[in-house]
Amino acid sequence: MSYWKEKVAVITGGSGGLGRALAASLSAAGARVVLAARDPEKLERVAAQLTSHGGEVLAVPTDITRQEQVDALFLRTIEQFGRLDVLVNSAGRSTRGQAIDTTPEEFVELMNLNFIAAVRCTRAAIPHLLKSKGHIVNISSLAGKAAVRYVGAYPATKFALNAYSQQLRLELSPEGLHVLLVSPGPIARDDSELRYADQVAGLPETAKKPGAGVKFRAIAPEKLSRAILAACERRRAELVYPAAVRLLFALGQLSPRLGDWLIRRLT
Repeated sequence: MSYWKEKVAVITGGSGGLGRALAASLSAAGARVVLAARDPEKLERVAAQLTSHGGEVLAVPTDITRQEQVDALFLRTIEQFGRLDVLVNSAGRSTRGQAIDTTPEEFVELMNLNFIAAVRCTRAAIPHLLKSKGHIVNISSLAGKAAVRYVGAYPATKFALNAYSQQLRLELSPEGLHVLLVSPGPIARDDSELRYADQVAGLPETAKKPGAGVKFRAIAPEKLSRAILAACERRRAELVYPAAVRLLFALGQLSPRLGDWLIRRLT
């Protein structure tokens, strides 16, 4: 029997990208999936697709930057399924721009979506996840390990998520909760060349590319989602993808000057 059979997973950002791929992988493995995102039409399309393949899916339109909607999401989940085994904090977005040109208000806006919203969802989910000794999966980025150029406030938000994930591991792992931090490189998207077209004025042409021009091949979300499920089953603390860049991070910790040189070479 699949490890995921009849487990209940809430996935924020479930209407597209990696969130959608994770929903498909979990559903195919037998999990019951709750999709959360702001766009009801996109949510319903994904839910209908998964249901047509035999999945058990609940779509809950949710703005995770609003506490009352987060509370309603988890209330609906428990009313529908009676339990919670997995929370995937996948919702978020990147930006383009230089850090010095990014206003405090823009930092606050992105921090609210990429970090504070994950805190909201985690706090709402914790009582149920402790009962099931379940999983929290926080989707971070390589930019949460080593900052890169031309992505504005994005690395700061992911560094915060990384620290929060470690705190959760230290505090709650003894109670049986598994916390997985996922730090992937650029994830392939059909619209990757268009997403930042209105934000790259004055920046190098490569800034509009995935990862703002990081020299890594874009990762297929379906492949990454399978790796995430395997890491959860092994209850790993972290998944860095591609794994080879861990050496870069280690060198950057030993010598920040060398780390900066390597990042410039790789972008």
